[in-house]
Amino acid sequence: MSLDNIHLTPFLVQDLYKKTLLDLNVTGPSVINNAENITSFLGKNEKNILIVINEKETAFLNDSDLNLLVSILSACKLSLADIALVNFDKNKQLAYDKMMLEFNPGFVLLFGITPDQLSFPLNFPYYQLQQYNNQTYLSSPTLKILAAETDQKKELWASLQKYFFKK
Repeated sequence: MSLDNIHLTPFLVQDLYKKTLLDLNVTGPSVINNAENITSFLGKNEKNILIVINEKETAFLNDSDLNLLVSILSACKLSLADIALVNFDKNKQLAYDKMMLEFNPGFVLLFGITPDQLSFPLNFPYYQLQQYNNQTYLSSPTLKILAAETDQKKELWASLQKYFFKK
């Protein structure tokens, strides 16, 4: 019997892969209905963590960027169900006030978008944890840049550790 001819029953495959990186019970992009505009987002926002990206080519993220985001979330002991991922490029009406009302975030992470683009009442540099209005904000370059530049990824990780693994 060669390795090319191994046949696994569905029950055996299920036992082999009990833990997955992605929650398969997450429904597609969730939508919050608002009389003015509709904001589309990915995730369930179970832990009130808002992640804002600015991706022109895709609805949310391409596969490699999504894999990087999932690995960042996993390192922080989070999943896609814990966050609300919003693409600013597909939600141009999105501004600070509207985000705070719709998502009620305790933590806001910006990838490749500046606070002033979202009409934030404050501005802060990359990797600086910024407290404002009982919320914490963190800004970072795009996921593409983080994937290509290890030193940038290390700086982001240091900031995330300060927030998620406080002693």
